[in-house]
Amino acid sequence: MLTAQGEGCAICGRKLGHKKGRSGLPSRLVIDHEHKTGKIRGLLCSRCNSGIGIFEEKIELLEAAIKYLES
Repeated sequence: MLTAQGEGCAICGRKLGHKKGRSGLPSRLVIDHEHKTGKIRGLLCSRCNSGIGIFEEKIELLEAAIKYLES
């Protein structure tokens, strides 16, 4: 899976070990899964994984956020 994703986050592409933000800590990829079924979707950096969680995995909330950012 890591190789198929180009050794980076499935959403933002951040590479494993890439330093991020002010913390300067290297990125770690986590296994993302769909909470209802447990099906593994891919590997995400902690920021993208948290973002999906904050939006409660709801596509309509993510779409609303995109519309907001585009306005």
